[in-house]
Amino acid sequence: MDNWRGKWAVVTGASAGIGSELARELAEGGSHLVLTARREDRLEKLAAELREKSGVQVRTFVADLQDPDGPRRIHSFTEENGLTIDVLINNAGFGMYGEQHTLPIDQQLAMVQVNCSAVVHLTQLYLPAMVERRRGAILIVSSGAAFQPVPYVSTYAATKGFDLLFAEGIAEEVERYGVKVCALCPGPTESEFNQVAGTPRTGAPRQTAEAVARVGLQALADGKHSVLTSFFNQMQLELQRLAPRRFVAKMAAKMYRPKDLR
Repeated sequence: MDNWRGKWAVVTGASAGIGSELARELAEGGSHLVLTARREDRLEKLAAELREKSGVQVRTFVADLQDPDGPRRIHSFTEENGLTIDVLINNAGFGMYGEQHTLPIDQQLAMVQVNCSAVVHLTQLYLPAMVERRRGAILIVSSGAAFQPVPYVSTYAATKGFDLLFAEGIAEEVERYGVKVCALCPGPTESEFNQVAGTPRTGAPRQTAEAVARVGLQALADGKHSVLTSFFNQMQLELQRLAPRRFVAKMAAKMYRPKDLR
């Protein structure tokens, strides 16, 4: 992962899970890092680890992407510190589980803000300079849920579908300028996501966050526009393409339906 050795990368949602592993992989490859998330203690702990282990420069910046001004504050921090950002990792995101009509509207809208609006905003802040320099890379963390409706995580799946289409669209636009954009679409992953979202554990095999991070950064380096992280996910997608969307939604509902509704 030394494609960006000596270059600066911004990683959002860097305090845990896939985000922290993406930061570790980049640091191992010699990238300097700006780590951002809400939890300062975790950011500082990870920054100290990466400085000691990899010898790279690491800056931390606490920001909450539920705040519409969060992306601008991150961009201002890098500008004020004179950092040229060659890699943007749009990783921050969260999900919620349950029947749509029972979920709090403020948290639903916050999810759209973090998973979609902040991704567009940060991309728009950093992409023009990458195009001008004729180099740069943006990884947008989507999900295996992006390819079909998923009842009981309906808003989350829809936001990740947005991320996937947004990434693939701009990837085609900016390829001619030497800028790479890729959507990383993990399946079930060993991380805090399920605990925070409250989603049930299904029978699907889980990958480590480290494995997911590696696949994503390799795909970005290779110029892929999107990548599924496991053979299981790839086979699942191929089967879904053969079935009517309504059938796929019914199967997903059966898998995710809360126990008290079965």
